[in-house]
Amino acid sequence: MKFKFTGTIWYWRGPAPHHFVTVPAELCQDLRTISRSVTYGWGMLPALVRIGQTAWKTSLFPKDGGYTVPIRASVQKAEKLAVGDSVTVQLEVG
Repeated sequence: MKFKFTGTIWYWRGPAPHHFVTVPAELCQDLRTISRSVTYGWGMLPALVRIGQTAWKTSLFPKDGGYTVPIRASVQKAEKLAVGDSVTVQLEVG
């Protein structure tokens, strides 16, 4: 499945700090529908992600009944991204 959405980058400082974009709730229902057939455990969904000119493989993280997209430091640097920036995310899941 392919998705495209716009979201805001936020920071999670937890034990392993990282930056994320939250997948909109209306897209999460479609992701939950396919999750059992594509997850490799813990509800993680493998995905190919693109922001701007940068694409990478990652996994969507389940959070609060939805999903988040982790934004690698290399992507942040390549695309000159920071917390609070609005980004268009293209996802290919499954």
